[in-house]
Amino acid sequence: MRPTRSTTRTLTGLLTVLAALLGLAVAAALTPAAAQTAAEPPGTQATGLHISNGRLVEGNGNDFVMRGVNHAHTWYTGETQSWADVKALGANTVRVVLSDGHRWTRNSAADVAAVIDRCKANRLICVLEVHDTTGYGEDAAAGTLDHAADYWISLKDVLAGQEDYVVINIGNEPWGNTNPAGWTDPTVAAVKKLRAAGFEHTIMVDAPNWGQDWQGVMRANARTVYDADPTGNLIFSIHMYSVFDTAQEITDYLNAFVTAEIPLVIGEFGGPADQWGDPDENTMMAEAERLDLGYLAWSWSGNTDPILDLATDFDPARLSSWGQRIFNGANGIAQTSEEATVFGGQGPADTQAPTAPGTPTAPAVTATSVTLTWPAATDNVGVTGYDVVRVASGTETAAASSTTTSATVTGLTANTAYSFAVYAKDAAGNRSTRSGTVNVTTGSTPAGSCAVGYRVAGEWPGGFQGEIVIRNTGSAALSGWRLGFSFADGQTISNMWGGTPAQTAGGSVTVTPASYTSTIAAGGSVTLGFIAAKGTTNTAPTAFSLDGSACTVS
Repeated sequence: MRPTRSTTRTLTGLLTVLAALLGLAVAAALTPAAAQTAAEPPGTQATGLHISNGRLVEGNGNDFVMRGVNHAHTWYTGETQSWADVKALGANTVRVVLSDGHRWTRNSAADVAAVIDRCKANRLICVLEVHDTTGYGEDAAAGTLDHAADYWISLKDVLAGQEDYVVINIGNEPWGNTNPAGWTDPTVAAVKKLRAAGFEHTIMVDAPNWGQDWQGVMRANARTVYDADPTGNLIFSIHMYSVFDTAQEITDYLNAFVTAEIPLVIGEFGGPADQWGDPDENTMMAEAERLDLGYLAWSWSGNTDPILDLATDFDPARLSSWGQRIFNGANGIAQTSEEATVFGGQGPADTQAPTAPGTPTAPAVTATSVTLTWPAATDNVGVTGYDVVRVASGTETAAASSTTTSATVTGLTANTAYSFAVYAKDAAGNRSTRSGTVNVTTGSTPAGSCAVGYRVAGEWPGGFQGEIVIRNTGSAALSGWRLGFSFADGQTISNMWGGTPAQTAGGSVTVTPASYTSTIAAGGSVTLGFIAAKGTTNTAPTAFSLDGSACTVS
């Protein structure tokens, strides 16, 4: 059996005491020039999550190691299912992107309270961060740490009493590459401002150099910043992307903090190669596990560059290769995550599966979607969600997930028969037997209910940028549509936004929508953009269909 982290750290503490009794000196340094002791500064200990001997621990003293993801909540406030989805995949922590109003729409106190409630309901530790500070000093749009601190103070009534569940990450990547040495004083001031306001939470601070600290400013000044916190409940966050592309760079950085007993977490990291390099995520994850350091992968979904999406369109059934690596790979979340004991994570194992849900019914069926409802399942601890599957020829395909007893399945084909069933699941990952199935046949798409406009927005030798506008000319909303058309001259789409293309060798293209273009209101429209390769000619498609019915070309 894998020993609990609390047992491992307790043993380490006993060995340290024994070494002291034998007169052995234990030195720690972040830089070769400065060996310092790791004594914690005096002060009021946090009532919940806090720092002890350079480690993040819970209120009961149990070692807590973050294993989770980042979620871009401030830009996708409607994606509330994400908490349950990342929990179901094994995460014990979610780092939540918020805005203090300096650069993006301010997340209100009510919204932040709801975020915390969702974390607790899904048995996740919440790391809350202000994103507006990103790249300060280099990005003119970025806000200051002082402004971020004021935002946290404005939320004190919401945050007070949540010390067991919430870590406050003052500001994301709060300094760019311009004079990163300027990071230290504002960081100290922001920490002191929050402590003076009475905050007892563990506070997290991000590194300069856009979080990657490639000039070593945080590494050199971590002790100074840490000692400025009168409670000693401060944890540092390094973001590891293309700067950390060799094993040596990663191990040197992480071990410097561990040796000095200064708490550290990998607050963001990526694995896919980009234009700046190829991060060594395998070493990051392996070293984090070996050293019992937390990590939080970037990011769940919704990135401008989808290469870093762990899940496609926020769908846990469509994990990317990056998502599979993080959740199911070696040293990944499923293999290494341990739930916080404040949620009962170290209690007796829950091995009892929920009962099967009742057979679903389909109260609403359209040409491209079906809404299902079903009687609830029961569980000895509690049902945390449901998985809807499509059943065909003895096989199952994930169709939707829900935390309630209803779900809408979109992206269906008109005039087509489907069968659906439901599974229940609990927080321990136990899954029920399958419910009975419900058979439905989708309706017809009204003829003439769509119009499509196509244009070339830009063209260059060998390639072009295209735009497609889909208009709903009918009287009812269209949901989960499928657009079809064909290229005549061998054009090949390489990238699309607003939808996902599937193209055959003969030039036929089928496009399914992104989450934000999935529904087209009556009289409304959505716009798709794409980049494609071309030859010497670039004839525009002459016919378009939506869910199999012809559209007017406008």
